[in-house]
Amino acid sequence: MAVKYASILWNRQKRRYDLAMLALIVLFLAVFVGLQLVLHPNITPDSLIIRSTASLAFTMLHIILIIGPLSRLDVRFLPLLYNRRHLGVTMFLVSFVHGLFSMNLFHNFGDTNMLVSVFVSNPNYASISQYPFQTLGFLALLILFLMAATSHDFWLKNLSPRIWKALHMLVYVAYGLIVMHVVLGVLQQETSPVLAGAVGAGLLLVVGTHLAAAITENRREEVHSATAENFVKVCKVEDIAEDCAKVVIIRSENIAIFKYDGKISAINNVCKHQNGPLGEGKIIDGCVTCPWHGYQYEPHNGSSPPPFTEKVTTYSTKVEDGYVYVNPEPFPEGTAVEPAIIPVQNV
Repeated sequence: MAVKYASILWNRQKRRYDLAMLALIVLFLAVFVGLQLVLHPNITPDSLIIRSTASLAFTMLHIILIIGPLSRLDVRFLPLLYNRRHLGVTMFLVSFVHGLFSMNLFHNFGDTNMLVSVFVSNPNYASISQYPFQTLGFLALLILFLMAATSHDFWLKNLSPRIWKALHMLVYVAYGLIVMHVVLGVLQQETSPVLAGAVGAGLLLVVGTHLAAAITENRREEVHSATAENFVKVCKVEDIAEDCAKVVIIRSENIAIFKYDGKISAINNVCKHQNGPLGEGKIIDGCVTCPWHGYQYEPHNGSSPPPFTEKVTTYSTKVEDGYVYVNPEPFPEGTAVEPAIIPVQNV
């Protein structure tokens, strides 16, 4: 999104992202297939495809799940976040190949339709060690398909950001189903502890990065003393980089305080597009630009420039004795608020 409308294009950044992704996928498959052929020289082509695509898709899912928290812990991971949907769609396609070959190999040689066979061929639903784990993988694949099919901004706009976001949070349900799919499959078919250890390590990685990011976010909420006008001291003017923001959470208000052109303005930190962190973005061409997908807002009124209509809440600010103060009482979305002027000696 920008001040002037432009259709979605495969720009240089997207091409580089996708080429790097495809190169890593090819490298992963080459290494994995090579190891399988060495360790299991009699493996069939179908089994090789099933194992390689399963390992690749599961690895990609872990990367997708940790990109978000990693980008909050270190801004150097933000470039990976911008085109994460490309990685998600590719991961679904790899998962689909795995599911298709699995169903064809294990459920396509009887009189029962192979889709039906996934659910009825193993009736041990009351057992843990013999549970029909393939049903869990099939349900996860349906969720991944739904997410891939609605990944385009067309669906985001028509479903509304809230519904779209809730829909794509199902990735955690899919992850849980896949973990159980793998764990139960290991109990029934594998004897090596390596796979079980890898699954456990992956689970710890996902949970650990999310907890670390949550702890970091919570540390932003500081105990401030309010002035008589309900303003809260936030930081020194010099603590905010030019055209960047300081993010604080005060009385449940998630606020991004921007410094630009000798002024201070504060808007809500949550982008209307996908709830992206506006405070991690910069002011570009006079507009706060979301680091996730480039949605823009004018810093003094929280409104997107025409013809766009997105709006966020705004807050009063002031500068006294070299310190930045903000009033955490929000104005209605899109309300113009006079920026605080930074005295010359503090600019």
